[in-house]
Amino acid sequence: MSEIKETYTNLIKEISRFVVGREKEIKYLVISLLSEGHVLIEGVPGIAKTLLAKIFAQILDLKFKRIQFTPDLLPSDIIGSYVFDIKTQDFIFFQGPIFTNVLLADEINRSPPKTQSALLEAMQERQVTVGGITKILERPFLVIATQNPLELEGTYPLPEAQLDRFMFRILLTYPKPEEEMEVIRKYGKNLELDIDPIISKDDILKFMNKVNEIHVSNDVEKYVVELINNTRNDKRLALGASTRSAVFMIRASKALAAISGRDYVIPDDIKELAFPILNHRLIFSLEYRKFSGEQHFLNVYKDTSDLIEGYIKALKPPR
Repeated sequence: MSEIKETYTNLIKEISRFVVGREKEIKYLVISLLSEGHVLIEGVPGIAKTLLAKIFAQILDLKFKRIQFTPDLLPSDIIGSYVFDIKTQDFIFFQGPIFTNVLLADEINRSPPKTQSALLEAMQERQVTVGGITKILERPFLVIATQNPLELEGTYPLPEAQLDRFMFRILLTYPKPEEEMEVIRKYGKNLELDIDPIISKDDILKFMNKVNEIHVSNDVEKYVVELINNTRNDKRLALGASTRSAVFMIRASKALAAISGRDYVIPDDIKELAFPILNHRLIFSLEYRKFSGEQHFLNVYKDTSDLIEGYIKALKPPR
């Protein structure tokens, strides 16, 4: 796994040339790519959500497409559609932007649920169905969706089924003052993004296959199941974590082990990934919402973080 670790280290250095102070977010993107997950990035406008996704795809030399979600966007604008050709007297399929390696769904919560749901089959099955015909998407396929906090005007909350298909939800906050100074110096002038890929698509597919071979002990699997079940038995929650979240946790922990240079998963991998994997799957009961007075999205993250930290402390990790 030393090759994966070395590539990951180089990737962090290269992306950090253009995106300042986002090492943790880059780590989650790499883990999601290697474990075939998807990432939802939440934060206010203007903090480099789109820039991070675009540079990430270019450095990996992957096909990249961006969809700006708007209230009038249709599912066919994402997937594609059949158009009748007068010359051939036949229907021709025109591919939508979803046929790519890295898809940026920018401000996904600006569109109504009908349009958001156009991504469901693609995210889960890596395929789309148009006119009764199924078309397989190319590997790797990674959706990086960005959204603004729900209290901002003109936004629609993502359905639970859509949220559950994202491996991670990442909160992107404002940079530190010293990081912001560096951003101002870097982008206060017209800067050309001269990006050289550091890895090929074939190497990425090879790394993905290696990640699948990472060893996970029975004790670690039991540890994950206990953690997930604790969320379902908490009276403060109206909805606990799904079985899919347990599967994501195992797959993501394998990728985390690989970029750490290990061929086996340890309990600390699970602890590190618990919050970004579970935070968007735990829904507080109405009673607890009123008690905590949660309104702002930062408060939701804080309450959920305390909750997940309590679950981890209550569990005895395997040796």
